[in-house]
Amino acid sequence: MKSRITRMTAALLAAVLSLSLLVGCKPKKELTRYTTIFYDVFDTVTQVIAYCESEEEFNTQMQALHQDLIAYNQLYDIYNNYDGVVNVKTINENAGKAPVQVDDRILSMLELARQMYDLTGGKINIAMGSVLGIWHDYREAAEQNASEADNTLPTQEELEVAAQHCDINDLVIDEEAKTVYLSDPEMSLDVGSVGKGYAVEMVCRAAEARGLTSALVSVGGNLRAIGTKPDGSQWTGGVENPWNASEVYTNTNSIFGSPINMSDLALVTSGDYQRYFVVDGKRYHHIIDPDTLWPAAYYNGVTVLCPDSGMADCLTTALFCMPLEEGQKLVESLDGVEAMWCTPDKQATTSSGWDSHLKK
Repeated sequence: MKSRITRMTAALLAAVLSLSLLVGCKPKKELTRYTTIFYDVFDTVTQVIAYCESEEEFNTQMQALHQDLIAYNQLYDIYNNYDGVVNVKTINENAGKAPVQVDDRILSMLELARQMYDLTGGKINIAMGSVLGIWHDYREAAEQNASEADNTLPTQEELEVAAQHCDINDLVIDEEAKTVYLSDPEMSLDVGSVGKGYAVEMVCRAAEARGLTSALVSVGGNLRAIGTKPDGSQWTGGVENPWNASEVYTNTNSIFGSPINMSDLALVTSGDYQRYFVVDGKRYHHIIDPDTLWPAAYYNGVTVLCPDSGMADCLTTALFCMPLEEGQKLVESLDGVEAMWCTPDKQATTSSGWDSHLKK
């Protein structure tokens, strides 16, 4: 009897194996390249290139990705309210009043920001909303002025008063209750240094979980590659030349002439040429040094390449506010992280592993 059962089991296994081989030999559908553009999230342009088996699959993936981006945009917004949405603006409005119960996507983003604060010695601080808000207001006023001569700057006293309300320890997160509380009533959060990058990372991970295997997502220049192209080649990204905005790939004799290989990597750049206003011929950009309370003056551009878009977003801001040697030491201490620093003397310095990612 035992021998008969063994023979039957062996026969059944052989049949299953044969069926598996037949299924495994079924040719895969060829993947086709599709593209789309969105204009309604994070106040910038979103572009996606993806390879899918059909246009229907691509459209389904992009609809879900777009809806995810819209949700993150609303959750991380510090300027606008949305029906039925408790967001970062809601947290700020309740500073010193009461804890606010929030979505897990806010909690996880804030936790990353706090970790990056510790990692960078406070060079990225989402609790600086009171200071950053002053610079935002002056920049907005400059955009409305008829003449550059009408533009003005905040006073040091004004900035220092606001800086008294930037203690990250006044950000109280209760993970069990899922609440966020700002214990200083004059404090406010500004998540511009982390929100978009973190959202891009989470959206791409969700797309991968839905079956997307090959894509390049760009949200205002925050690049995130999913997998490789169907032929096995890597996606490529470029670094905008901060001294000549029209140059990305045009000069093959410069570091900007080398496309950067990207497979499951993020490429993020912060620059003094992106958002700024001019007073007396001098440019005042949006990346504020927490030590001086004024626009950081070390670089014209900093680019970070690493596996996580949220971390890359945080690091570009933090490195922008660090002297070169300090920034290099930090980058070299982090696994899988590379960076490029572009200084005002028009010199580009890269981390030790940067060149290994350049397309040959």
